[in-house]
Amino acid sequence: MAMESSTSQSVTALFMAQAGQRADTPFLWAKRQGQWVARTWAEVRADVLDLAAGLRALGLQGGDRVMLVSENRPEWTIADLAIMAAGGISVPAYTTNTVADHLHILNNSGARFVISSTRALTEKVVAAGWQADCPPTVIAIQPPPVKQSSGGGLISWADALKLGRGGDAGLAETMASIQRTDTACIIYTSGTGGAPKGVMLSHGALLANAHGAEKVLEAITDGHDVFLSFLPLSHAYEHLAGLILPIMVGAQIYYAESIEALAANMVEVKPTIMTAVPRLYETMRGRILNALQRQGGMKRRLFLKAVELGSKRYHQGRLGPLDTLLDKALDRLVRSKVAARFGGRLKALVSGGAPLSFEVGLFFTALGVRILQGYGQTEAAPVISVNLPYKSKLDTVGPAMACCEVKIASDGEILVRGENVMQGYWNDPAGTANVLRDGWLHTGDIGELDADGFIRITDRKKDLIVNSGGDNISPQRVEGFLTLQPEIAQAMAYGDRRPHLVALLVPEAEWAAEWAQAHGKPAELAQLAQDADFRRAVQESVDRVNKTLSPVEKVRRFVLATEAFSTENGMLTPTMKIRRHVIRKVWSDRLDALYG
Repeated sequence: MAMESSTSQSVTALFMAQAGQRADTPFLWAKRQGQWVARTWAEVRADVLDLAAGLRALGLQGGDRVMLVSENRPEWTIADLAIMAAGGISVPAYTTNTVADHLHILNNSGARFVISSTRALTEKVVAAGWQADCPPTVIAIQPPPVKQSSGGGLISWADALKLGRGGDAGLAETMASIQRTDTACIIYTSGTGGAPKGVMLSHGALLANAHGAEKVLEAITDGHDVFLSFLPLSHAYEHLAGLILPIMVGAQIYYAESIEALAANMVEVKPTIMTAVPRLYETMRGRILNALQRQGGMKRRLFLKAVELGSKRYHQGRLGPLDTLLDKALDRLVRSKVAARFGGRLKALVSGGAPLSFEVGLFFTALGVRILQGYGQTEAAPVISVNLPYKSKLDTVGPAMACCEVKIASDGEILVRGENVMQGYWNDPAGTANVLRDGWLHTGDIGELDADGFIRITDRKKDLIVNSGGDNISPQRVEGFLTLQPEIAQAMAYGDRRPHLVALLVPEAEWAAEWAQAHGKPAELAQLAQDADFRRAVQESVDRVNKTLSPVEKVRRFVLATEAFSTENGMLTPTMKIRRHVIRKVWSDRLDALYG
């Protein structure tokens, strides 16, 4: 049973109502010693209340910020809900953050407490805490073997729960006093264009956004849904779609062991709903096609025929009699096996966080996997629009959800208004005034509305490349075509105020290794990047792409990167979007040299 957002004053109240109804039914699942172990709604509720009381006993006051640094696990959800229940403001942070990143968030948010999980993460938090303007108290789920201090003190998770177990007479009153307009969390942007900003989201923003998502999915949900959570919960997308929404619809949440174990976890968990970023779908498609290429034979022909007929059905709406018979047979021979890879119960994959290539979306749609592309940003809590289960246009991001309204400005910028829109950037009135004007959030994205009200994104306003001839070029469009090639894993187009485009390319690792072996060359990327024969092989893929692009979009020259873009080197956000400013800082000299 879904809870209407209009009947809840806060995220905490929504959770408490669901926990009261569901009590001893499973809620949060995690693997322990190779077995999936559940915590019931009642068990989670008890821990939330104990931790909230413990935080208050440690001195947390209404409106205090609490930074949360943890991988996805049941304790993440318990901590997030407990912080809000105690009247605090949750400040999620990425596990990939450096000490400097943590220090920026601590000083910017003024967090008085930090809840961290593993010993390695706690050590980084403690190192940042020593340098913070106001050293925080750290609550460690797994305390370091030698007791350290952030300067503000360190306490174990178990001790914090124990501290609150005696109860708090004022906690119920605090929870009852929370209003929809109160700030629930400050989520920091992933920093694709510079220093992360703290986005203030109210309880009402989260509830309204979750309710909008629930209304979209109600045609395919039945009150017995299973979510598999693997994107970072510190990202607004997973925080909403992987936590607040499942609470609202009363779903079970499984926490994936790791991205490497995701395929196995899908088979074990049999999720009904999954949210992911386009990079995951691109990688899955690439691996499937590479495996087919090596396999050959009848299986390959049947698979490609299933893709062909599924694509034809999408474009035409229906198939002829003979194609229909063959397509039905391919449901059993091909699509059922694809469905089994996702656990066999999947109702929808929701794609967000970055643009999904039409070719990738069509590939999965043709194979019978419902993929719903959406659109949003942290400042909108974060979902603005999403395609509908029974009306999906792969070249759009769907219509605006019920929680907000969308209009297109005279310059093509997408504007959003609604309860889901942020309260502003924390301690940044100038930045807030720049994007919130007359009640409308200026997204910085360029788009258009079709006759059905579906939004088509054409580019990111501030990412537009304007060449020296005055042409506006979408780097994401060019990069999307490049990364569809089996030889290219990642790409960044470059050429602002230049006569033409060049690119930084990361070769696909498996393809590069196979090429090196076949040609008797060393497999190290740094050496391959200097090899003339290898560069010619990559050039062939660029030439294929250039045939599909307009003259101003063509990539004239390229540089081969000597390492992949990753979160470790700071060139990817935790949700796999490229950090252009970081990449340019490292590679601009080499890219500029291409203009000779």
